[in-house]
Amino acid sequence: MAQNDKSAPAPRSSGDAAVEAFLEAARKVPAPRQESGRGRLIFALDATMSRGPMWDLAQSLQAEMFRVAAELGGLDVQLVYYRGHNECRASAFVSGGQGLAALMSKIDVRGGVTQIVKVLRHSTGEARRARVGALVFVGDAFEENPDTALAAAGELALVGVKAFMFQEGDDATAGRVFREIARLTGGAYSAFDSGAASRLEALLRAAAAYAAGGRLALEQQAERSEAARLLLRQMR
Repeated sequence: MAQNDKSAPAPRSSGDAAVEAFLEAARKVPAPRQESGRGRLIFALDATMSRGPMWDLAQSLQAEMFRVAAELGGLDVQLVYYRGHNECRASAFVSGGQGLAALMSKIDVRGGVTQIVKVLRHSTGEARRARVGALVFVGDAFEENPDTALAAAGELALVGVKAFMFQEGDDATAGRVFREIARLTGGAYSAFDSGAASRLEALLRAAAAYAAGGRLALEQQAERSEAARLLLRQMR
């Protein structure tokens, strides 16, 4: 009888091998580069009814993204939001905090379900037209098919866009899916409490620094920001 080789690796399923092959391909996607001197960031928000207070907070904090990015050459931001049962819209890219604030002030929250798959697919389409430095998503729930969402995240990874998934609250399903979207794209995940304005502000600043100046800019933010250090530790 042959002896058992305890040092032999455990057999891997074909599913595990496929995930590893995908992650290896995603790692080879070039990091964002700043050809024009300005980064592009997609800022996506859940605008369903439960998000009313957080929509107001995000509106008050979004100017911080532009302020940080201005030191790195500037940032163009596109607002993407969903609400209702089949409404998912995207603005043009704007280059200043006042422009984005004006857009957000015209939008009211409405009841509905999450449409995160649409956000991911839209972001992939934008990145195929012109480089996108990062996708920032702020939401509190996930009500879609997880496999469909992760497949869409995979497509986003292959066009070089890292997703920064910021979760309000502690919904377990949302947390699992948001973490996996961040992992597949090489981005980062963080949760925050609805009352923690400073936490969300720090996360938005860190993500904007990455979109405008790449990993080096985020590393510089990490020297003085715990939020930036948190994101940097997770990123590939």
